[in-house]
Amino acid sequence: MGKRILVVDDSVMMRKMIVKSLTEAGHEIVGEAANGEQAVEMYARVGPDLVTMDITMRGMDGLSAAREIKKDAPGAKIIFLSNLNEDKYGAEVDAVGGIGLVNKHKAAEVLEMVEGA
Repeated sequence: MGKRILVVDDSVMMRKMIVKSLTEAGHEIVGEAANGEQAVEMYARVGPDLVTMDITMRGMDGLSAAREIKKDAPGAKIIFLSNLNEDKYGAEVDAVGGIGLVNKHKAAEVLEMVEGA
């Protein structure tokens, strides 16, 4: 059974790629957000099973948004996506209670992490 997913990324093109990959695998996209502020508001409104969260975004970044989401929903499942150095953010992802960190350009790994969550 597919998961209800909120996709958060400041790149429209990247959101489209992630959405396409996840919907083709049978998951339902319940919302798309372009920044951390939108992600926090949308999470509260749609209550997804899972969030794919870009780390670096203008305004509120993904790690800050995750902290805000987890204040009200400590059990929130968040997978962080980045095209930057994964080692640099690993400890921060663990500290906010993220499921993991994966390179957003590796669609198969993103899908594997989503389905394992």
